[in-house]
Amino acid sequence: MILATSLSYTYPVGSRPALREITLSIRAGELVLVTGPTAAGKTTLCYALSGIIQHEFGGTLTGYLAFRDRPVADYAGVGELNRYISMVFDDADAQLIFTSVEEELASGLETRLNSREEINERITRVMELCGISHLRERPPYTLSGGQKQRVAIAAALAMDTEVLILDEPTSELDVHATGNIIKTLKNLKKEGKTIIIVDHSLEGYRNVADRVLVMKEGRIEREGTFEEIFPETQGNMNVLYEDPDLVPYKPVNNNPIVRIDTLKKRYGDVQALNGVSVTLYDGEFIALLGENGSGKTTLVKHLNGLLRPDSGSVLVKSLDAAVAPVIDLVKETGLVFQNPDTMLFADSVEEEILFGLGNIGSADPQKTIKEVLAMVGLSGSEPVYPRHLSRGERQRLAVACILAMKPGIIILDEPTTGLDDRESDRMMELMMTLQRNGHTIIMVTHNMRIAEEYADRIIAMENGRVIGDYTNLRRKAA
Repeated sequence: MILATSLSYTYPVGSRPALREITLSIRAGELVLVTGPTAAGKTTLCYALSGIIQHEFGGTLTGYLAFRDRPVADYAGVGELNRYISMVFDDADAQLIFTSVEEELASGLETRLNSREEINERITRVMELCGISHLRERPPYTLSGGQKQRVAIAAALAMDTEVLILDEPTSELDVHATGNIIKTLKNLKKEGKTIIIVDHSLEGYRNVADRVLVMKEGRIEREGTFEEIFPETQGNMNVLYEDPDLVPYKPVNNNPIVRIDTLKKRYGDVQALNGVSVTLYDGEFIALLGENGSGKTTLVKHLNGLLRPDSGSVLVKSLDAAVAPVIDLVKETGLVFQNPDTMLFADSVEEEILFGLGNIGSADPQKTIKEVLAMVGLSGSEPVYPRHLSRGERQRLAVACILAMKPGIIILDEPTTGLDDRESDRMMELMMTLQRNGHTIIMVTHNMRIAEEYADRIIAMENGRVIGDYTNLRRKAA
């Protein structure tokens, strides 16, 4: 089905190859899992296999790549390849452009199916598969990151192509949604689809993947069955509500920094927050947990003025977040978005950080830039175009942009998305250092391991409400 021989690629302004001597054969009906550390070349491999590099990106490509015994370069652009190959990018926002979820799924079907009835039947079936039937009329911009990701996957499944390429499909999904997606992929494999998946969350694919490719520095470092590559079961994390190390929360000090009282927020007919009341204290490291659409991101966006309450109150230090100017709120609260690409717009890493520093009038911006880049492991990247960084590197750059502003409260929405375990831990160690230096850390996450190992306090949300507030004894004992 797909054959690559000695394939190497360097981006148009890249200084080193992103792919190096890739030789690979993927059979029809095979499910291949691609993993490896951040910046290993996984996403670039997806771009190559889907034809995007050959027909859209430019750069320097050598070696041979064929699909269905025909060189990929011989196809009449990505449009022709899209008849056979669907790709879900790691940035769901980049794929969602219509005014409702239904329109997103219908857009690609109108030239493929003969009747509106067929289109509606396909949309209904795929929505049920991905658990998004209740989102049919919702505008994509109102969805949580995990809901957007499921919509992007559904849009690809609706095309019913022979090959499906998924880049980090579960990175923003909770455990329940991840299980549903993997179950769907298993059924598609039974139907004969060829599936290529890039993911850091591996254990769910143990009985699904035919083969695992481990990439490093643009090369395929190892290749084999799941059991050959990962012989040890990674083990399940403790269930939140049965964890003996989580006890009812007690304040650590008498210095509240955020007071939220009976906060309500609606998106049209959807009650996103329904009477949330919680007080956060200075110097805490808080993990905010809950399934996709539970209200986590909606809640934290009220702390810097991106959202204003429909009713109830939010006080950030002495500021009323319902009416305070955003410029005043962001001096106190820095938010790193779930999708780093929504924060990045400049032509270089240096310019990204300089933008924020210009707003606060930094006395020595170059010194600050070097300091924050060193903190997030991106030293020397000042001249690099941000879009040429890997997803994990872009995530760290977004954190650096916030760190440069030196807010007292730092909010991270899914900060380990796209990062391997080693880099996730390095990011959390950075957050702990900032906590020790007096910052309050609020982290929205689906990663129970990260929450249990690093957060002092774990707040659980469901259907727009706080349903649990715990002191994490495991972190206290560490």
